[in-house]
Amino acid sequence: MNKVLSSRWTKACLFLLCLAPLAFLLWGFFHNELSANPIEYITHKTGDWTLRFLLITLSVTPFRKILNQPKLARFRRMLGLFAFFYGCLHLTTWVWLDKFFDVQEMWKDVLKRGFITVGMTGFVLMIPLALTSTDKWVRRLGFVRWQRLHRLVYFSALAGVIHYYWLVKSDVRLPLLYAGILALLLGYRLRTWLVRVPQRSG
Repeated sequence: MNKVLSSRWTKACLFLLCLAPLAFLLWGFFHNELSANPIEYITHKTGDWTLRFLLITLSVTPFRKILNQPKLARFRRMLGLFAFFYGCLHLTTWVWLDKFFDVQEMWKDVLKRGFITVGMTGFVLMIPLALTSTDKWVRRLGFVRWQRLHRLVYFSALAGVIHYYWLVKSDVRLPLLYAGILALLLGYRLRTWLVRVPQRSG
């Protein structure tokens, strides 16, 4: 297993797999298969994949420890950057195709619509994480400060879940599923922290 996880081909295959949602969207666009409202379809799909990649990124550390596979950590940065990538596509769809770069109209939506406000907050929280994702930034900030900064990913994921829940209004099964996954990940994180506290004090 370690040999497979260490292979550059495994990382390359994962990279291509992460591009699959975009490939499906492009296929649907060129073949007129994006439903009767293509803008809404693209907006929802890119938003879905942003949240999914955030949760997948947060799942790496628990799976790495539970399965005793430290090599899984080498995929975490790429998965996190794909979350930001699809977040950028999600935002671009809204800014360009939905609002046609009307800044005044967008600002009104951010202020008046709660789901847009919290969604924008989640995206803004992802920006410093993407900008400081390189090894150079880890060295510049120091690992401890870098690690503290990147805990913002939990708040970004939480904002994404709330954004989704407030958006759908009626059928909330999927956002509640994502909320449950996030709760499990946060619970695992809290449990790990509680175990470490007695060890440090002792």
